[in-house]
Amino acid sequence: MINNKIKNRIRRHARVRAKVSGTAARPRLSVFRSSRLLHLQAIDDTTGKTMFASVSKDPVAAGAEVAKKALAAGVKAMVFDRGGFAYHGRVKKAADTVREKGIKI
Repeated sequence: MINNKIKNRIRRHARVRAKVSGTAARPRLSVFRSSRLLHLQAIDDTTGKTMFASVSKDPVAAGAEVAKKALAAGVKAMVFDRGGFAYHGRVKKAADTVREKGIKI
């Protein structure tokens, strides 16, 4: 059985996903935060494929890796999907790092 904390996060994520969609030119940067790792994925929602991804314990390292892969793929802008998590802590640090590396979010 899923506890209420996870149910609430899934409900918040559904609200965000109703408004946010990525394309090949401007993919959706999706964040998943587990207790140990931070997962970042750039997703093209028109084809339903992940363009590139990064997993790390360090949000700065994950954000820098995604930004490097995005620039190599010719992506200059992304749509941010916080995945129902609060925009603070590791989620905010990863987003700020991607911005600092030259990707517009």
